[in-house]
Amino acid sequence: MNRIALKACAATLALMPMAAAPVAMQAQNVVTRTQMENFSNYPAYDGDDLELAIDRNGYHFCLWSPMADSARVNIYKHGQGRNLITTFLLEKDAHTGTWRASSTDDLMNRFYTFQIKIGDRWLDETPGVWAKAVGVNGKRAAIIDFAKTNPEGWGDDRGPQVESTTDVIIYEMHHRDFSIHPNSGIANKGKFVAMLEEGTLSLNGEPTGIDHLKELGITHVHILPSFDYMSVDETQLPSNKYNWGYDPINYNVPDGSYATNPADPYCRIREMKEMVKALHEAGIGVVMDVVYNHTGITAGSNFELTAPGYYYRQRPDGTYSDASACGNETASDRQQMRNFIVNSVKYWVSEYHIDGFRFDLMAIHDIETMNQAAAAIKSINPSAFIYGEGWMAGSSPLPVEQQALKVNVAKMTDIAVFSDDIRDAVKGHYANERDRGFASGKPGNEETVKIGIVASTVHPQVDYSKGNNAKAPYATSPQQIINYVSCHDDLCLTDKLDISMEGSTEADRINTAKLAQTIVFTSQGTPFMFAGEEVFRSKQRVHNSFSSPDSINAIDWNQKVEYRDLFDYYRNLISMRKAHPAFRLRTAEEIASHIKFDDVNTDNLISYSITGNAGGDAWKEIKLVFNGANEAQTVKIKKADWTIVAQDGRIDMNGLDTTRGGEITLPPHTALILAID
Repeated sequence: MNRIALKACAATLALMPMAAAPVAMQAQNVVTRTQMENFSNYPAYDGDDLELAIDRNGYHFCLWSPMADSARVNIYKHGQGRNLITTFLLEKDAHTGTWRASSTDDLMNRFYTFQIKIGDRWLDETPGVWAKAVGVNGKRAAIIDFAKTNPEGWGDDRGPQVESTTDVIIYEMHHRDFSIHPNSGIANKGKFVAMLEEGTLSLNGEPTGIDHLKELGITHVHILPSFDYMSVDETQLPSNKYNWGYDPINYNVPDGSYATNPADPYCRIREMKEMVKALHEAGIGVVMDVVYNHTGITAGSNFELTAPGYYYRQRPDGTYSDASACGNETASDRQQMRNFIVNSVKYWVSEYHIDGFRFDLMAIHDIETMNQAAAAIKSINPSAFIYGEGWMAGSSPLPVEQQALKVNVAKMTDIAVFSDDIRDAVKGHYANERDRGFASGKPGNEETVKIGIVASTVHPQVDYSKGNNAKAPYATSPQQIINYVSCHDDLCLTDKLDISMEGSTEADRINTAKLAQTIVFTSQGTPFMFAGEEVFRSKQRVHNSFSSPDSINAIDWNQKVEYRDLFDYYRNLISMRKAHPAFRLRTAEEIASHIKFDDVNTDNLISYSITGNAGGDAWKEIKLVFNGANEAQTVKIKKADWTIVAQDGRIDMNGLDTTRGGEITLPPHTALILAID
């Protein structure tokens, strides 16, 4: 979600119908100051038995709701419909703020909901905030045997081992976009299990699906929200309603729209695990996009129906704050919400073997919560990668010094932030579709591109006062920075260039795309790319396609033949980065000592070297020159025996040719990479 953030919030439609219940009470729009003061006095509970625990003594229900006057659990035969079996009243434990009940009945494969009573009225039914299995549309939690959700060999499943996050190459994708197109050659289109299909081909014979990812060479897929979200009706999947999924309902269970049978609680869990395992077997890690910063609705959300007011921040006047621009923001600085976030990510890592998390609008969360979450994740999987958007979409009562902003990344451990510096400087500002950037011919962005090249760390040759966004270095390590020019938000790169470079040829725009990605993939930090841009993917100029149809969002795999040259350029660029640690330095000190910028003082021209076998690289020196101008430009290269690695829109790390240096002319919108062994 970007700083505008409005795109995901259209998913906050109307409250989905709840199960039949007594008279319901919706959450209030205002919380009194007394209530706000009481929140800090509520006992927090961090036990591992919240929601439901099963042992040889029976089924044990546990709900945290210190403000409730009564609570009960309703048992159902099915995930929807009028099939109530029984109701248990819960007993309160005032010391922990929890309500409990146990049953020795055989409840396996039944469904349940909680209800709390405030005053003389019962709130709507809810599966609770900790539901780990649900029925269709997530209205009721399910009681299942999780051992039956594990694929064969699950106990031995492991993701890729990562020594440094700068070794990671991220590919951001949506389950549906990646496989839904009629020419994908994939049978289970739009489903988790699409990734299990090997040998799939487009109509013109090119590898698609997981084989495409292996061919491209990325190390991790970043999948858009995969938890249970509200905007797609799982009972009406043939209607093909689309959404990105930034409207959470149940945070700890996969979304049913990506399962082959959403009504079966086992199916969505098993199939997501099968997807993770298939990617791991291909050597690819799985990063989940998580949206703990807001819920799809406020009144009627699971948070409000279990602990009204508590899980959300309020302004001093008691109204609900809205830094997400989606109607609410969660209060990570309150202990029980902090516990929820930390325990939720731990659950995804342990139960689903997830290899990392991308936190949506991460600055809405407080730094302490983010640090605790990262520590918990790394304690289970030391190779896990945690990063997020270091901004929010509106103002928040959380003090700035506590916000997980990009400028506060030095206060966070094992967490990276997206660099909007390099993004906007290279392609043009995200909010102005016609604005050009360095790669597309606009002068004045050179210093901001350099900020991206050195991963926003201190460098003696970079003048931060000339930066477009950051005016001072904010990262203490390249492992804190994600470099990118395009993602699911806003215009994809192909469409941005199409609009901003009006009057240009497609060949010019392809060269510009190559230049933009060359800057990203050779810069220090972690590179990130948007799925399909390696085949020149367009979304028909739709800025935020969160609810657009498949005709806008689907990747057309026949374009892999049409743009094979572009795909091969990406593939070779990735291979070069993986083979040469000089592009993957691990400390700010290495960057400052090994990167030397040339004094060219020319618009849309950057020239620099990575020297001294940086990072133990086999190349003694690497020369990189970027010409973003609309005309050819000439640079002077020192005399030496250079191997030409990239030139004129072509790349081959084994060498295209050799040169002795001297004056070399770069065509418009191209990169030159030379190396000395």
